[in-house]
Amino acid sequence: MHFISRKSREGIHSSSREFWNWSGPSVLRITVENIRDNSTRRCYLEDGASKGAWLNRSSIIFAGGDKWSVDPRVSISTLNKRDYSLQIQNVDVTDDGPYTCSVQTQHTPRTMQVHLTVQVPPKIYDISSDMTINEGTNVTLTCLATGKPEPSISWRHISPSAKPFENGQYLDIYGITRDQAGEYECSAENDVSFPDVKKVKVVVNFAPTIQEIKSGTVAPGRSGLIRCEGAGVPPPAFEWYKGEKKLFNGQQGIIIQNFSTRSILTVTNVTQEHFGNYTCVAANKLGTTNASLPLNHYTGCCKKLSKDTLEQNLSSLTTVIKLNTLAPE
Repeated sequence: MHFISRKSREGIHSSSREFWNWSGPSVLRITVENIRDNSTRRCYLEDGASKGAWLNRSSIIFAGGDKWSVDPRVSISTLNKRDYSLQIQNVDVTDDGPYTCSVQTQHTPRTMQVHLTVQVPPKIYDISSDMTINEGTNVTLTCLATGKPEPSISWRHISPSAKPFENGQYLDIYGITRDQAGEYECSAENDVSFPDVKKVKVVVNFAPTIQEIKSGTVAPGRSGLIRCEGAGVPPPAFEWYKGEKKLFNGQQGIIIQNFSTRSILTVTNVTQEHFGNYTCVAANKLGTTNASLPLNHYTGCCKKLSKDTLEQNLSSLTTVIKLNTLAPE
């Protein structure tokens, strides 16, 4: 009995063939790298052999020309009277396992075994949905994949300061911070094909903070400006107060411009009553914060010096002149 293995992938036959003259029990391993490929296990009957059979484990697939299997994908090749090859169309993972070609000769049955290994590319079939959580919450991200061999799962936080995580289906983040917000990438890999990659977006809510508040001095009749920079998720809503009084856009020369991370208060045609402390308030559903800053009166370009200061500066200048006069040439 001769036994030949051949694998075909999407209609393209492998150029490698291996031939055996039977000399006792042996096992041939065939690897099919993609499901839905076709696989042919060839078995040739020698002269004197009366009957052949194909078995999968202990189940008979064919006995002679009689088909015992109900699987429509399975057939016997009959290229010639000695050809007794088993063909499986659209190979599936359930086809993985040992197959035995048994031939009844005049004296004793002879067998040859082949092991079909079906490799399946990785496929992520379940991954955590995009989520929005509050800062400080414990988070578990899940990524489940199939494949053969079983794929390894790795996680990556897509950020400039990303750190590698341990491999595994579950990624635990304890007390998540705002810096850990963003996209998390799950990759399933088993070297059969390209890795399968999917992403999860994590939004981290946190209470607002005021990062900076700035103002300048302004002369009466001019326009004054105070800028308030803040951060928060969801983006904070800004309000302005002068003392205990809430300010509104368009009120007494007040212009308020609010953006997602800043608010600008402009006072047009400043009068004496506009000077004083202004408070910026930033609020979202997680909290409220505020910061205050005065709008100062601009008094001119030069600071008025006292009589004592003027006399002291004049004395210093006189000393410098005397020293320069006495210096040797």
